[in-house]
Amino acid sequence: MADRPNVIYFQVDNLGYGELGCYGGGVLRGADTRRIDQFAQEGFQLLNFAPEAQCTPSRAALMTGRYAIRTGNHTVAAAGADSGIVAWERTMGDLFSAAGYATMCMGKWHIGDRDGSWPTDHGFDEWYGPPHSYDECMWEKDPWYVPGRDPESYLLEGLKGQKVNEAEKLTYDGKRNIDVEYQRRAFRFMEESTAADRPFLLYFNHSLMHLPVVPRDEYRGKSAQGDWADCLLQLDGDFGALLDKLEQLGISDNTIVVFAGDNGNEEQLLHRGTAGFFEGSYFTGMEAALRTPCIARWPGKIAAGRKSDQIVHITDWFVTLAAMAGLPVPDDRMIDGVDQTPFLSGEQEHSNREGFIYWNGDKLYGVKWQNFKLVLVEQKYFTDPALPLGSPHIINLMTDPKEREPYNQVYYHTWTMAHFGRLLKQFQLSVQREPLIPAGAPVDYTPGGDQGRA
Repeated sequence: MADRPNVIYFQVDNLGYGELGCYGGGVLRGADTRRIDQFAQEGFQLLNFAPEAQCTPSRAALMTGRYAIRTGNHTVAAAGADSGIVAWERTMGDLFSAAGYATMCMGKWHIGDRDGSWPTDHGFDEWYGPPHSYDECMWEKDPWYVPGRDPESYLLEGLKGQKVNEAEKLTYDGKRNIDVEYQRRAFRFMEESTAADRPFLLYFNHSLMHLPVVPRDEYRGKSAQGDWADCLLQLDGDFGALLDKLEQLGISDNTIVVFAGDNGNEEQLLHRGTAGFFEGSYFTGMEAALRTPCIARWPGKIAAGRKSDQIVHITDWFVTLAAMAGLPVPDDRMIDGVDQTPFLSGEQEHSNREGFIYWNGDKLYGVKWQNFKLVLVEQKYFTDPALPLGSPHIINLMTDPKEREPYNQVYYHTWTMAHFGRLLKQFQLSVQREPLIPAGAPVDYTPGGDQGRA
């Protein structure tokens, strides 16, 4: 098995399109992201990488290769909701574990908070992190919060085949420093796997740039441009340390590394990010929500020094990483991801994907096809109301990247409806073949089974 590549998926929380230097940010955001920028030169930089609009949907889509609306995880899971992916789902962890890989999930899971839905129930040998979101660390700062009366948030840890246990409380200071512990555990996992000559899958979920965006002490004031810039330096340093570890272990050439955001930029004041060239925020259908940085490197296998504006969807990584590792993809369920190996290797110029459908929660917000968007719901920022449109907009992102001119176009582009309609029809037919799993479904739910027909 030594010839099989290691895989590291380094996922950044709420990373706006305009934060990194290689995406037009960097020094314009007060921090030189030199290690990530160098990584982009060594790998393939995607300029049109599409997550889903929220954390939970994106993570569910990545792990299953399926639109989150199919899995019932199409909106952020709240504490105490007793929700998440059902046992029937097969995750990236399941695929790689079945093939003999050592597997680790480090950091936020956010697609299940019950037995049967944990990472260690879905192929991961070990996990450490919060089940939900980092904003729970801010509860203690709320003067109306009463410890003992109100819920408490904990970091959890678990091993495959064992019960998941509470570790320490998730506190404000704990969140500031949590990536040090993630790194310590991840490095130990990499060392042990390498020493055992066993390929590994490391799903590393960094805590930045999720609010509260506050740096740990070693980075505080380092940029001289405030907390946000300090945190960009921290993110860059932590990713650089991971790359250095690969070099130290002598496994860089046989390790696929994907650096990617899970959705668009934060919108809350004090923690606000930016979409740079584009507009809007997460929890919308704007390009800010539908694009986040994504860079992939595998020396000699993924084309180096390349950039592309071709669409790659987050579900595609499920299929693509499996293909690169020589693993089969489940054929007993609807998989929305497509294999992008020929595109990423440089064998072909175009992505294997024309477009995708996008939702916010359970609302269909629109469809993208190449550089066009069919907008069904208008919403610019997370804090804005969502306005369903009686007459949909067609946006040409080449001529209107800020999405400002839906009513004042020279060309109406109505011929694109044939392509949008085709993508929607394909999805509708797929739902007839395999019903959507409802949100909050019991963990033993099976699509099309007795529960599905009830």
